[in-house]
Amino acid sequence: MELKRVVVTGLGTITPLGNDVRTTWENALAGKSGAGPITHFDASLFKTQFACEVKDFDPSDLFERKESRKYDRYAQLAIYAAKEAMENSGLDLENENRDRIGVIFSAGIGGIRTFEDEVGDYYLNKEKGPRFNPFFIPKMIADIAAGHISMIYGLRGPNYATVSACASSTNAITDAFNLIRLGKANAIVTGGAEATISPSAVGGFNAMHALSTRNDTPQTASRPFSASRDGFVIGEGGTALILEELEHAVARGAYIYAEVVGGGMSADAYHITASHPEGLGAKLVMRNALEDAAMTPEDIDYINVHGTSTPVGDLSEVRAILDVFGDHSYKLNISSTKSMTGHLLGGAGALEAMFCILAIRDQIVPPTINHEDGDMDPEIDYNLNFTFNKAQKREIRAALSNTFGFGGHNASVILKQYNK
Repeated sequence: MELKRVVVTGLGTITPLGNDVRTTWENALAGKSGAGPITHFDASLFKTQFACEVKDFDPSDLFERKESRKYDRYAQLAIYAAKEAMENSGLDLENENRDRIGVIFSAGIGGIRTFEDEVGDYYLNKEKGPRFNPFFIPKMIADIAAGHISMIYGLRGPNYATVSACASSTNAITDAFNLIRLGKANAIVTGGAEATISPSAVGGFNAMHALSTRNDTPQTASRPFSASRDGFVIGEGGTALILEELEHAVARGAYIYAEVVGGGMSADAYHITASHPEGLGAKLVMRNALEDAAMTPEDIDYINVHGTSTPVGDLSEVRAILDVFGDHSYKLNISSTKSMTGHLLGGAGALEAMFCILAIRDQIVPPTINHEDGDMDPEIDYNLNFTFNKAQKREIRAALSNTFGFGGHNASVILKQYNK
């Protein structure tokens, strides 16, 4: 069976750097930080009091006020991103077979804010008996964003969510890629969203010592690959990509951003939260992606790394890159855009794949910000080009995006320039 080629024809996003693709990309290239004091709740008693929040988002732009109450914030962000991506793609749904267009959209956690509100209200008022909102369950579940997007646009193709912690939306993209190249769909709306800047999430990650506690300097708190890194900065947002079978896209005259050529998956099989110190799962997932794409390490020019700014995770990923790419490692550009956006958990992979796509389009690598001269980890090889602090122009034929999740879930996707 001959596999079909798969391309990207639409992008949409809402992030701590901006409420559309253009603004987010411009601010990423400028090296801006999306971090600031938490406004979603009173965090004054928490060890971490800052995050990368989406700014100036009003759900009434999408829904009637009464209708918006049916959606958790993560689903609102997902729908917002999907709307921009659908419009950007130019798909004319009135002339499309909607049975052949699907939605595979992820969340690592889903409606945690809804869960907090409903369960908290129950315990505060339990003497009155169990009183829950009838939308509690459908607002909370991690698959509901995919369901809502399909219902809004009447898309009856493959429809589900992938849940693999921080690898979730890279798994969603890979699944969409595989279904299209197998001929199961003409196009798929894919990506991920997360909205976990909430007391239980921040408190839970604090209890694990996973978050940075640089409360006095939040904008410089996320500092991947620097010796003083002390944990990730939690973020929120949503990103949607329209993946489409090449012949279908060409027939309708679609603009093609890039081609999806390979996806890899692996497990660390090591620890519930920590990555393997030698990066065994990370090595395997990158090799699997290269094999799937029928590419060699020398074909890759840019890696958007998982790079969360945690002491163990950053080091293990560097070790994995050196092992997989060998001498070519020193010809790569590497960057962690989480230094600017924070970590969007289940939404991270889709956003970082979008950054790879735009880097290929514009032939420029977004930076890893917040590195200071002298802040050097003796175990990290700084002969690697981490694209510190300033975007760099270069030829980018192909880019690889890594995402690694709690539970040892690893996913990588490879995008490349589209050539006829």
